Amino acid sequence: MAQEIAQENARESRTLEDRIRAIEDRLEIYNLIAGHPPSADTGADYFTRAVYVEDGELDLGRGKATAGHETIAAVTKTPAHQAAIAGGLAHFAGLPRIELDGDRAVVTSYLQILTPHPTAALHEVPNHGVSKGFRIHRVAANRWELERTAAGWKIRRRTVRTIDGSEPPREILRGALQSYESR
Repeated sequence: MAQEIAQENARESRTLEDRIRAIEDRLEIYNLIAGHPPSADTGADYFTRAVYVEDGELDLGRGKATAGHETIAAVTKTPAHQAAIAGGLAHFAGLPRIELDGDRAVVTSYLQILTPHPTAALHEVPNHGVSKGFRIHRVAANRWELERTAAGWKIRRRTVRTIDGSEPPREILRGALQSYESR
């Protein structure tokens, strides 16, 4: 109970400027995270270069880790990624959970990778046309570690783990709830 009172007092003692800054930080972070799907689906390497710190890291699991914003950005221009884009690749993100801590933030989010389903039967949806639909190729848990820079919030490290019943993705998701454990 004492800890809950201390947390409530800390929230109430923040100045209006502190509270507005937190709102602005969250909005900037939401926009940064929301920019990932359209950038990945269009090969916008310039976006990736702009939102990662120069020595940022991307850990996709399965032994796929890269470092440096140039190297991470180059992934979207590889023939394999360009082929996925040409095939209708669609990244679909869930609303991120943001934990602010001064000039650092940790963001947890879900990401689905959708692709057109080329072998499915045609299906009509009234007033929306006919298509073969999409399939969910993969669902992953993301942990984005951000830092405030002179140019705004940037990604220091992103960790992605496919949700497959194993512990690593659950560990990422539990991290989003950590602040609630002590309440």
